Amino acid sequence: MAIQWYPGHMHKARKQLAEVLPKIDVLVELRDARIPASSSNPNLIELRSEKPALIVLTKTDLADPALTDTWRAHFEAEGESVLLIGNDSRANAETLPDRVRALLGGRRQDIPVTIAIVGIPNVGKSTLINQLAGRQIARTGDEPAVTQRQQRVSLNAGLSLLDTPGLLWGNIDNHASGYRLAVTGAIKNTAIDHAEVALFAIEALDALYPGRLAKRYNLSGTDATGTLLTPIETLEAIGARRGCLVRGGTVHLERAATILLTDLRSGLLDRYTLETPDMLEAEHLITLERNAEREAKKAARLAARKTKRRRS
Repeated sequence: MAIQWYPGHMHKARKQLAEVLPKIDVLVELRDARIPASSSNPNLIELRSEKPALIVLTKTDLADPALTDTWRAHFEAEGESVLLIGNDSRANAETLPDRVRALLGGRRQDIPVTIAIVGIPNVGKSTLINQLAGRQIARTGDEPAVTQRQQRVSLNAGLSLLDTPGLLWGNIDNHASGYRLAVTGAIKNTAIDHAEVALFAIEALDALYPGRLAKRYNLSGTDATGTLLTPIETLEAIGARRGCLVRGGTVHLERAATILLTDLRSGLLDRYTLETPDMLEAEHLITLERNAEREAKKAARLAARKTKRRRS
């Protein structure tokens, strides 16, 4: 099932961003280092046009260091400027003003610069602004959609920051990206099926970090015959270990899934990244094929309707 979440305030925020962009000098796009491609809003490419931009990979303290380096090299090879920061790395965040001025050809310190801080929900925009300001200015929270209106903040370095609400897009074509957004907390919990998202996370972790779930939850990883556990069997085993049992000894999958997702988001399963550049390239081809099939079916339905009208 495809995951979608696009509340009304996001549509409004997108329109407002499009209106103020002509007055913006640099676009700073924050992406979650655990999902560097899936956390990039394709609408921003259209809105950005030729405007200078800086990609900031956030939550690097939660991401796989080796894959973070791989993604940085990947983006830089595409001509992008990249900055890495974590929730506790204020020092790196403080280099942002100089990086921004470098993108503007070394603009003098006495010339004001206006920056739009953009990105998906819960990616750390408000946290970054508070790090830059050195004090609590913007509201932060563990749930997405904390910021629901634009906030303008002035810094001593001659910078003016525009903190925008988290922006998703109306149709997440890559189904795997939708699940990754849900796993990392970019989509509101009330909009997802926790068990379904947890099963996706288990499959991804087994592929990228085999043995990690077994170590965290003290699981054997195999059944009585020595066969590797399926994702549903792993989730049931986690639930049994954590006491998520209901009448008859059945595992409450939703509760087990919530435990797993909470542990993942808080870093209790060690540092991880859920995608690689090669993986996204393969998924892009699958998405193109799926979209082509959908359009072909749509065209066939329209043709059938026209034929039916002519006969009647």
